[in-house]
Amino acid sequence: MNDKYRDIIKSPIISEKATELRQENKYVFDVDINANKTHIKQAIEKIFNVEVEDVNTVNVKPKPKRVGRFYGKRNKVKKAIITLKKGQTIEI
Repeated sequence: MNDKYRDIIKSPIISEKATELRQENKYVFDVDINANKTHIKQAIEKIFNVEVEDVNTVNVKPKPKRVGRFYGKRNKVKKAIITLKKGQTIEI
């Protein structure tokens, strides 16, 4: 049962902007492309044992890249910005 939730939440995103969002009690995660906000909320609550107030998602389009004469694209990514209720924290 817990593996299902671990498949939805891939990894936390640790960047400068994501670190600044922690001051507002918001955390950023890389999630499965097919996951919706309800699935993401349930997974965060079960994995980290916290109460989620709000979930915002961002679909990041793939960037075109080139290696020599070959063209390709990066993978499509979905990010979730999780807002926790006051007094709740996640140890990353």
